[in-house]
Amino acid sequence: MSRPAILLTNDDGIESVGFQALYDALSEFADVTAVAPKTDQSAVGRKMSSDAVVVEHELGYALEGTPADCTVAGLEALCPDVDMVVSGVNKGANIGAYVLGRSGTVSAAVEAAFFDVPAIALSMYVPPGGDVPWHEKASDPRDFREATRAASYLVKHAESAGVFEQCDYLNVNAPMPNPDGEPADMRVTYPSEMYDMTAEYENGTVRLHDRVWERMQSGDIPDPEGTDRRAVVDGHVSVSPLTAPHTTHHHEALDALAETYID
Repeated sequence: MSRPAILLTNDDGIESVGFQALYDALSEFADVTAVAPKTDQSAVGRKMSSDAVVVEHELGYALEGTPADCTVAGLEALCPDVDMVVSGVNKGANIGAYVLGRSGTVSAAVEAAFFDVPAIALSMYVPPGGDVPWHEKASDPRDFREATRAASYLVKHAESAGVFEQCDYLNVNAPMPNPDGEPADMRVTYPSEMYDMTAEYENGTVRLHDRVWERMQSGDIPDPEGTDRRAVVDGHVSVSPLTAPHTTHHHEALDALAETYID
């Protein structure tokens, strides 16, 4: 069996620990070309550039641009003959419907869908709490082994199993490794619809705050079984099969409005 060709990107930057861990894991059985942002591009969504400077890197290419830039540049110019785009591993979960459009990690996978190239977005949930701030956790490639295990399995088997005949891309969120060494199982999920953004205006500034994360820290997680957030917080690998935005459906009420527009 021939080795699959993978375009690997992310939004934390090409030098991030999670990216290196995933590159090493996939390189064991695939031909991997990195086309990733030179610097951290977290939460830029599908922002695009008109020009993106390319710098050769030992893993492939580093772009002075966004994750979406990397997908387009890779598929159109730098490594056009790949079998799949993989984006990650993002340090921090990308869970919930409201997060999908913000995430650079997910957006790189969405961009691939418009090229009809299968894609996987991969993130790791870092639990809040404790004496160490969450962003200082997961500093060793081994901390990402649940995420890289899931990615390797899905890259090897998802396309041949017909998964991408029913979806455009997979949004995968893995937990950090279990202290007892037991691997996490995998759950097929859908994005949580919980939303708790707030905004306060004071002295000419609006302060926007995502309360979901602090609710998670306190254990207030109302998401039902089957959602991505519930699965990953409970220690499972969450896999959400998704379609590239935006879907449309027949809408009788809007049809009626359109018919009476001139009247």
